[in-house]
Amino acid sequence: TPSLSPRKRTTSQSKTEPPLLRTSKRTIYTAGRPPWYNETGTPFKEAFVIGLCGGSASGKTTVANKIIEALDVPWVVLLSMDSFYKVLNKEKQEQAACNEYNFDHPDAFDFDLLISVLRKLKEGKSVKVPVYDFTTHSRSKEWKIIYGANVIVFEGILSFANKELLQLLDMKVFVDTDSDIRLVRRLKRDIMERGRDVAGVIKQYSKFVKPAFEQYIEPTMQAADIVVPRGGENFVALDLIVQHVHSQLEKVSAALASAHQGQPLPTTLSVLESTPQVRGMHTIIRNKDTSRDEFIFYSKRLMRLLIEYALSFLPLKPVTVETPQGTIYDGKRFHRQRITGISILRAGETMEQALTAVCKDIRLGKILIQTNHDTGEPELHYLRLPKEISEDYVILMDSTVSTGAAAMMAIRVLLDHDVQEERIFLLSLLMAEMGVHSVAYAFPRVRIITTAVDKRVNEEFHIIPGIGNTASHSFSFFQMQYFLL
Repeated sequence: TPSLSPRKRTTSQSKTEPPLLRTSKRTIYTAGRPPWYNETGTPFKEAFVIGLCGGSASGKTTVANKIIEALDVPWVVLLSMDSFYKVLNKEKQEQAACNEYNFDHPDAFDFDLLISVLRKLKEGKSVKVPVYDFTTHSRSKEWKIIYGANVIVFEGILSFANKELLQLLDMKVFVDTDSDIRLVRRLKRDIMERGRDVAGVIKQYSKFVKPAFEQYIEPTMQAADIVVPRGGENFVALDLIVQHVHSQLEKVSAALASAHQGQPLPTTLSVLESTPQVRGMHTIIRNKDTSRDEFIFYSKRLMRLLIEYALSFLPLKPVTVETPQGTIYDGKRFHRQRITGISILRAGETMEQALTAVCKDIRLGKILIQTNHDTGEPELHYLRLPKEISEDYVILMDSTVSTGAAAMMAIRVLLDHDVQEERIFLLSLLMAEMGVHSVAYAFPRVRIITTAVDKRVNEEFHIIPGIGNTASHSFSFFQMQYFLL
């Protein structure tokens, strides 16, 4: 009967949902390490963790999403306690099937694993989070990878029930909602979304949910820094939370330029050999007196050489072919099914012509990223990726990389679409050492390929010595790329 059916929730973190958190204002990125790593890969500051606690159906997830939206922070992780239910043995599975297992008791959660995961996330490390299947009361074989961020929002009914867990929370928020409202929400959710009847929901609520709240959850309200009555409808409380988090984030300083000075360039960087021909073309495009036509012509030549150089790093397998003369030739062949080119608009789009000239019928995508002048953070404004990109080798193109902020954002987006980090090739005509270090230590398995690396970035984030402007029109390099579109 419906009242005796197993718990109808599917999984703790559905694999069908993309790991991008979308709000009415922006898209939040959940993959990739935060950008304030030093030269050893160690973060300058730990992430700020907001803990949300409250009874079942109190509105914790709604509050979490509204905090994320109001924060307007691009690097954030949302971690749910539901992912850390213990795997049930056969006896307990039978109890759960008859609504006789208490999912609201502290013993139902794997606190050791939860604390370990949250501690690593707070330190900025990547972690594997279990995907819990409530229909079988087991963990999926494939765990979800989550990376560090500026802010971690952790929510769960027993978020404050463990002393060691409490020490990891920088802000503790208790969502206090009237018990009648919580019961009505639970009835609506379980009946409409989980196919259960009224009797079964009330039975479970009366026997387990309500007593567990009174015994284990409600007493932890005293540990909260802020109590939010009425949940997501309390905009005053939400505003106070957001203001406090913003004040904490302002204390974080990347200091990437000074951190990387004097450090050796990473092994993931490959630079096109500086032959007399390559150095001659660089001389032309760096010269401020170079005409617009010559600048475009020699830039395109360098881009073509860069693309051809990058393709040599693709995995090739030995093959033998028969020549027209009837003899055998031992050759090489790319053994993966696809290569996809992604340009970071607008400047990266200028490299597409060189890529399509070298790779026949290659698929192309585009990402438009611009810096928010108020926050200094890169933001995604447009995204068009080919379907089923997760199995592809991706050539990510940007004409210059100075700080690396836009490139890191683009890599994060690719990771959020399940592209494997080691299959991403970042190609740029010119890079600054600062940008190379930033990308390499944020994404240590991404291959970085360029024609030259310059030493410095000035206060306007221009590469020094950089690429020269045309004298006749005083167009910067980025403005010049616009004419190539």
